[in-house]
Amino acid sequence: MKKDLITLVTEITKTERPYYLINKFIMKIEYHNLYSHFILITQNRIPSIPQKNRERIEKYITGVINNNHSKLYSIYANPEHIHILASRSPKLSEEILATIVADSSSKFINDNKLSQGVFAWQDRRLLFRFPNQMWIKFVSIYLINPNIIVK
Repeated sequence: MKKDLITLVTEITKTERPYYLINKFIMKIEYHNLYSHFILITQNRIPSIPQKNRERIEKYITGVINNNHSKLYSIYANPEHIHILASRSPKLSEEILATIVADSSSKFINDNKLSQGVFAWQDRRLLFRFPNQMWIKFVSIYLINPNIIVK
């Protein structure tokens, strides 16, 4: 590794674009810099997530997110929608992560009969991006207690 770095530094001094080479070979994107707030809504906004099964569904989705190169910060399942605050790997787009969560959680809920009838999420999902960690604490508190009034 040191030999490669020394070779790289030597190449950088000979090139016209050293910044590009430094970024290309040394810097990497950290997944914890990509914060996303997902909202998945039940089909037709029917309250399909019973309170008694809420925690089990949240734990399952937590595992899905953590096993897909992402990190969960906060989750809360309301009867007709669910909030998910996570940081993701640059290997995954937000669309792919949301689809993985929606598809696998729908299957989990139906297989374990955690909802009356056939459970499904809407095809449409909401997404909010956060540029830095400053918002994580605020959004996490809001997800746990949505009745908070901010002045």
